[in-house]
Amino acid sequence: MTNGQPTSRPSDEHASRSACIFGCAGLALMEAEAAFFARTRPFGFILFERNLETPGQIRALTRALRIAAGSDCPIFIDQEGGRVQRLHPPHWRDWPPPLDTLQDCTPREAAQAFKLRYQTISDELMALGINGNCVPVADLPTDCTHPVLRNRCLGRTPAEVVICAAVAAAACLAAGVLPVVKHMPGLGRATIDSHLALPRVTATLEALEASDFVPFLALSHLPLAMTAHVVFDCLDAQRPATLSPTVITYLRHDIGFEGLLLTDDISMQALDGDVASRCERALAAGCDIILHCNGDLAEMKAVADTVPVIGGETAHRCRRMRQALTD
Repeated sequence: MTNGQPTSRPSDEHASRSACIFGCAGLALMEAEAAFFARTRPFGFILFERNLETPGQIRALTRALRIAAGSDCPIFIDQEGGRVQRLHPPHWRDWPPPLDTLQDCTPREAAQAFKLRYQTISDELMALGINGNCVPVADLPTDCTHPVLRNRCLGRTPAEVVICAAVAAAACLAAGVLPVVKHMPGLGRATIDSHLALPRVTATLEALEASDFVPFLALSHLPLAMTAHVVFDCLDAQRPATLSPTVITYLRHDIGFEGLLLTDDISMQALDGDVASRCERALAAGCDIILHCNGDLAEMKAVADTVPVIGGETAHRCRRMRQALTD
């Protein structure tokens, strides 16, 4: 129990909820949003800077979201540290970009630094009623990695990324926060920003399996991961990973990921078609949960009309996710 609301053990009610994660528009829940969330019962929520002002305000918002949804659902945030952190001083700590943290560090020092970073961040999140963090970034940077991603990476080699990402995820779980590995199976070779357009990776499967995919293989035991809106020519030259049955099958069978698979934000411009068709294709490809971030109520209604109630393998993955917090 944190600040009057349970946050560390998502309930088994997830098995009867809609397969989506939603944002909201502002600092407080609007009446129309509360009614919509009560009707649709989403799997969880995600918060952005538009939703965050003071500790008391955030605690009130997370409490209102859970009341509207009718359960102790997970509430996520992107609090990596560096450029991607939604919480800032004076109420919360500031952090340097992850890749910059590795300057002149031994592997042991780097692991200790990321353990402390994500222990501290997780404690801050739990105090606000937030129990999911979209970390670690397990993408492998290259000389061509787009600036939107590069210094968010946790190492320069597969071994560095594996060590630091594993430590980050373990620190989250130990504090009761669900980590979400991103962006599976790797965004590091993307030379354009997938928020704005669709990247394409032309490397061979052999090259990717020797480098970019290595961290995701090592982290495949973790409870949640997020897909990459990237085309991998060697696996499916027609569809981005999020919408590709071929790529999702590869993630499950070859990389061995058995956890809950979230899409990256379904409203990003890397994907074509309307929001409903994107949801349909992502679910048909094998994604478990649709992530929709922008808080646009009309778009959220289109998502809710498309996604199913959680059941089958997705329900089993939800239960394993919950169990990961007690292992």
